[in-house]
Amino acid sequence: MILAFDLGTGGAKVCLFEDSGRLVDKAFMPYATSYPSSRFHVQDPQDWWYAIVEGTRLLCREHPDRAKAIKAIAISGQSLTVIPLDRKGRIVFDDIPIWSDTRPIEQTARFFSVIDQEEWYTSTGNGFTPECYSLFKMMWYKDTYPDMFSSVDRILGSKDYINFLLTGEFATDYSYASGLGSYSLEKREYIDEYLCAADISRTLLPEPIASTERIGCLCPEAATALGLSRDVDVYCGGVDNSCMALGSRNVVDGRQYLSLGSSAWIAVSSEKPLVDSKIKPFVFDHVIPNMYTSATSIFSAGNSLRWFRDTLAGNAVTEGGLRKVDPYVVIDQAAEMSRIGSNGVIFNPTLAGAPASSDYPNITGALLNVTLGTTFSDIARSVLEGVTFELYDMYRKLQKLTSLSGNLVLVGGGSKSPFWRQMFADVFDVQVSQLSADQDAAALGAAATAAVGAGFWSSFEHIDDLVQEIGIVVPDKSRTDRYRQAFETYRKTRYKLSEIEFFDA
Repeated sequence: MILAFDLGTGGAKVCLFEDSGRLVDKAFMPYATSYPSSRFHVQDPQDWWYAIVEGTRLLCREHPDRAKAIKAIAISGQSLTVIPLDRKGRIVFDDIPIWSDTRPIEQTARFFSVIDQEEWYTSTGNGFTPECYSLFKMMWYKDTYPDMFSSVDRILGSKDYINFLLTGEFATDYSYASGLGSYSLEKREYIDEYLCAADISRTLLPEPIASTERIGCLCPEAATALGLSRDVDVYCGGVDNSCMALGSRNVVDGRQYLSLGSSAWIAVSSEKPLVDSKIKPFVFDHVIPNMYTSATSIFSAGNSLRWFRDTLAGNAVTEGGLRKVDPYVVIDQAAEMSRIGSNGVIFNPTLAGAPASSDYPNITGALLNVTLGTTFSDIARSVLEGVTFELYDMYRKLQKLTSLSGNLVLVGGGSKSPFWRQMFADVFDVQVSQLSADQDAAALGAAATAAVGAGFWSSFEHIDDLVQEIGIVVPDKSRTDRYRQAFETYRKTRYKLSEIEFFDA
């Protein structure tokens, strides 16, 4: 048996797999993100640990015999997090930035005053907004808390910190290291010139190893907390983007998937990284050796829908409670009652800032063209359309760089919605596939690294036999034509929005 953790933005998913990769059961444990200011996106790593412990204990209670047979653990972890530890392994700071945190403005500017930014991107493939990357967050800590930073002995990412709690060992893999901001995609090692420019010692960072490499076995404290045997081996695992690529069958050149979660990205796997200084895809080492996963993204996809639910859709929450259905199902049903184009209502989903690949870096979210005749259904549909339109624009950018083969695989929480899946097929004008792994793709990818590392699988190609296509949505040409018209209107409003300097008292 294999235990896999998917450490996401909204919570931790704990999955129990057979050695073959068949899912036995899963548990999801949510945790909170706090936003002290617009650029500060903060989580508590102890919440990650508590979520993993509670999820594991729940599955162990439900499957006591299978729990005794667990032999391996691996993690898929959210990228670009920075967790500084002292010599005793204690977290030094209490405001841990997650991937979307963009606080190090001054530090990024200082770094690029001595390092050419285009050369940096070409070397690292780090195509997110630069402030998101771990290196600059480390610089921010060092500048802001110099005395406390002097006690830092190691700096780990999300899944590497949990691996440390599991084993007592410091380790990272190539996929997670590739999001540092100082990692060469070509040489697959840290770039000392960039570390020097940032004034960050290489000794603070664990040297990367393969995702399939065994780190160690459970330490006594972790075994007791999880309720497992100390004989369980822990494998290094990978960054969420790469684990999800693996779980989505992106095991050969040209395959693509769209992850529709809190954020969203469209990724393609390839034997060479897709680096383009204008479009700026963000690139990670794949957990599969000698491959890469390159993507364009938006920062607020499911988050936009959650914002709508929490601020404007109280009636959907109430109705969902009365009907005992998910409020998102109520929102979907309402959206279906509006027309393509949402009767003129336009929603821009840039609620968490624009990615580096955006043509409008300073744009923020907006709800436009609302009248006294606008209905709840119109607004609900506009939110879904706005996210879909923004991702379609990113999809077109990726198409300029490479040939995308096969159907568009849709994974993540948003893939549960049949209405949204059809909208993606119609807007993108491609067939959209739903896989058996679906929302568990990242956890399955992590489990696969353990399965290969432990020798349960001979290679990652087993994924193709394991993961099945369970549904295909075909685009409707008449709807595609109407969506194209709505998309052009969306693009025009986006351009106008980017020109406005909003008053901020």
